[in-house]
Amino acid sequence: MSAAPPEPAAVEAFLQANPDFLAARPQLYAILTPPRRVHGEVVADHMAAMIQAGRQEWRGLLDAGRTRGAFAAKVAEAVLALIASNDALDCLRHEWPARLGLESCRLVPLVAGPALILRDVTVASAASHGEAAPLIQREALLRLGEQTLALGARDPADLPHEPESLAFLGRALAAALAR
Repeated sequence: MSAAPPEPAAVEAFLQANPDFLAARPQLYAILTPPRRVHGEVVADHMAAMIQAGRQEWRGLLDAGRTRGAFAAKVAEAVLALIASNDALDCLRHEWPARLGLESCRLVPLVAGPALILRDVTVASAASHGEAAPLIQREALLRLGEQTLALGARDPADLPHEPESLAFLGRALAAALAR
């Protein structure tokens, strides 16, 4: 059984007793309905705060979109290098880290778990990332048959949550290894 919502008078009394409540929590402006008309400076300030909160949310969405687009372009470059290469493992080890902007790109024995694991790590596995393990802050593990593609990034932003791009990268490597 859920609690009944507070009475409007109680909310009003709380806000009057805590006038800085909304100012300290600007993220709430994104969910509040603005007044229909501006009635003085204080309401105008609240409307401006709501607009600012909306702008910050949109900036975050745009930045995330740019990151996804940049990573997808890096994946495309890595796949093109793989297509041009005569040795898929050599391309993986020597070309992919620079093309993907990652510290570690390795094929390792099968790691148990889901087909794709993307996580932040405090201590990366040397078995997955070799000498780069102390630098790794985020890793992606993609199951490819009986092996796992292990990708590691120093900066978590360099390995965004892009399951489609990562899956495509894994499928391309699996196809190249099968040639």
